[in-house]
Amino acid sequence: MRATAAVLLVLCLLTVSHAWDCQEVVNIKNLMQIDAGLGQVVATDTSQIPYYLVGDKWIRLPGSLKHITVGPAGIWGVNKDYAIYKYVAGNWVKAEGLLKQLDAGGEQFIVGANMNDTPFCLTRSATVGYKGPGSPLPWTGLPGAVKYYSCGPFGCWAVNKNDDIYLMSLNQDCQNNGWSHIDGKLSMIEVATDGSVFGVNSAGQVYTRDGITASKPEGTGWSHVSTCMHMKHVRAKLQNYVII
Repeated sequence: MRATAAVLLVLCLLTVSHAWDCQEVVNIKNLMQIDAGLGQVVATDTSQIPYYLVGDKWIRLPGSLKHITVGPAGIWGVNKDYAIYKYVAGNWVKAEGLLKQLDAGGEQFIVGANMNDTPFCLTRSATVGYKGPGSPLPWTGLPGAVKYYSCGPFGCWAVNKNDDIYLMSLNQDCQNNGWSHIDGKLSMIEVATDGSVFGVNSAGQVYTRDGITASKPEGTGWSHVSTCMHMKHVRAKLQNYVII
């Protein structure tokens, strides 16, 4: 999907054949990136304007961001200079550190990757307690190199510059046992609030991971999802609501 294309909402449950019916969301064009969590949807456009979806209306948020995320950890974003911000009481509050991408989908902790593809984690206590300058922000560096990183209730998924896929068990204190390689190739990957995993490959094809449970967070395999066009970015929202 080109950056100038309208965002599409997939408003149905996946069928046995993993086919979707796509419906265009009105009054929004030129989206670059979109994220969803806990029933909320946020996005940024090609002018780096952030938005929040209320019903079927996009509400402009203040500031300028190239990446935005929403989830149990709140609403966070990064700008073109990689500066990090948290949305607090209607305003963006600058946070310490530099990241190119971040995700708020974990159990109230934040993960992200910097310009060198180094992954980081911010603990739940630091994330929830952050109100502005002066609040501690002990970013924890993690092993490996990732270009895109997303977390859910059963683990954190990431892809590297070679489109290799990895899974990490990460708790609210950023403790982990390292990365486990997962079969397949994806250029970006996202995890829903219910643990569902979706990804897009370099050809714009969408896949979902089957068999994910708390006892088997790696799942059992990939299924191709038939879509109405080639995609660049996919984001899962709850169990039956996928945003592309």
